Amino acid sequence: MIRVARLGVRRGLIELRQSLSSASDLFGYLLPAVFLVIALFLMRDSTIPGTAFALGAHTLVGSLAMLIVISGFMSMMQYLSMEREDGTLLRAKATPNGMAGYLVGKIVLVAGVSVISCLFALVPGLFLVDGLTFGVDRALVLLWLTPLAFLATMPFGAVLGSIFDNPRNAAMLMLPLIALTAVSGIFYPITALAGWLQGVAQVFPIYWLGLGLRSAFLPDALAAAELGGTWRHLETFGVLAAWSVIGLLLAPGILRRMARRESGSAVAARRERAMTRMSV
Repeated sequence: MIRVARLGVRRGLIELRQSLSSASDLFGYLLPAVFLVIALFLMRDSTIPGTAFALGAHTLVGSLAMLIVISGFMSMMQYLSMEREDGTLLRAKATPNGMAGYLVGKIVLVAGVSVISCLFALVPGLFLVDGLTFGVDRALVLLWLTPLAFLATMPFGAVLGSIFDNPRNAAMLMLPLIALTAVSGIFYPITALAGWLQGVAQVFPIYWLGLGLRSAFLPDALAAAELGGTWRHLETFGVLAAWSVIGLLLAPGILRRMARRESGSAVAARRERAMTRMSV
């Protein structure tokens, strides 16, 4: 398994390097950050109603969480559905431990893309907003939070991507994901929601990712607005770790089962349908 993981990491780094050499890919990574920076500039003098805390700081942290969530679920899901359509998964199936290596490679690729997108937003954001906090203890939180956030979301994105053989159908899950994000306290305190919605949000990793990022970037005084009045680091680690373990256990088997149904004729049929859509 160590050899498979090493090969998967190498594959992911190669794909990431290729992606960074593409002008269109770089534009896609940069565009959301540009919109966010414009929004931060417009709200640079605004504060959260009823407080003296900068609205831009809270928005920046929430946007970073949103970027990670979209990368973890949607990017992984769309990669899987596209590469199922073009035959990449069929080729991975033909090699020993190919599906496990493929999954590791895609996790490395999507994690790299997500980090780059977040840096595009974070670096200029640091010069536009006040109220962010820094320190060794905050950096340590990011060291365990960031990899857990990726591992808690990407395997499930891969599972969802294996369900769809059409990237357009996979995109339909964007709406449920946005709805779940809306009730997860990413952009406003979850304590303002009904009790049952708070319970639903705490089942999923999105809430805990947002909570962890707020604890890493925002002042400790703002923990009073959170459930329990604390940052709940132990619970955050536990929930994200549980989602990571479950996802990594389930995803390879589901991908292998999906790959067993793949064949040259099925790939050819999907390519023909794709060409038909393009010609319409």
